[in-house]
Amino acid sequence: MIQLSSDGAVAHLVLDRPQVRNALAVEHWQVLAGAAAKVAASDAHLLVLSGAGGAFCAGADLSEFPEFQASEAARLRFRTAMRAGIEALAALPVATIAWIDGPCFGAGVALAMAADMRVAAPEATFAITPAKMGIGYPQEDVARLVDLVGPGWAGCLLFTGNAVTAETAERIGLVEAVTDQDGCEALVQAVLACDRGSIAMLKRGIALGARGVASDEEQDRRFDALLGSPALAERLSRRRTSRPLPRSGP
Repeated sequence: MIQLSSDGAVAHLVLDRPQVRNALAVEHWQVLAGAAAKVAASDAHLLVLSGAGGAFCAGADLSEFPEFQASEAARLRFRTAMRAGIEALAALPVATIAWIDGPCFGAGVALAMAADMRVAAPEATFAITPAKMGIGYPQEDVARLVDLVGPGWAGCLLFTGNAVTAETAERIGLVEAVTDQDGCEALVQAVLACDRGSIAMLKRGIALGARGVASDEEQDRRFDALLGSPALAERLSRRRTSRPLPRSGP
């Protein structure tokens, strides 16, 4: 179900269970957390999360829900496993892009929201449907939704369960761009052109800013360290050698 591979500096995590539109069972959330840990320990510069078979993710596997109804322990296991998988993705120190080229429903939206950037194909659709099932949505994921789209649109999505198009998702802030796979690849290449250490520092800063933190000593330390880093020296050297020499005379 969880296929992790690497293409140079890019790690690819593919949800590969197309017969159920890549719905995630309890065990898959746990494997997802382990895959994220492998990415964090690797030299990957960027992670691209996607789904196989024309869908991103249909959310949690409904076939397990009768067990959740029968067992409090099973309910706890599901909630904690899902949380572990989503938060492991959100906590990665590298940039993450969710490439959404089909249906993205329920917990699949929560998973996509844990990525730094969401890029949707024109045919992608989004729906958050727990209220239609008579269940809830984890508060961590509600908070991310409100941060992205505001309380009004969060209410529209959660209270109705209605699907929205990729165009609407972009307009309300649920995704950053609607494009084809070439457009997503262009974003990947733009990220790869930047420094991995800088991205880690800036990603941490974005997370702090989202919590209202305007000043942080660790960010100051990282800022100073990057100014003295070998990576900056190398990039400055490349800029100097790549610039044409000034012409002399008329």
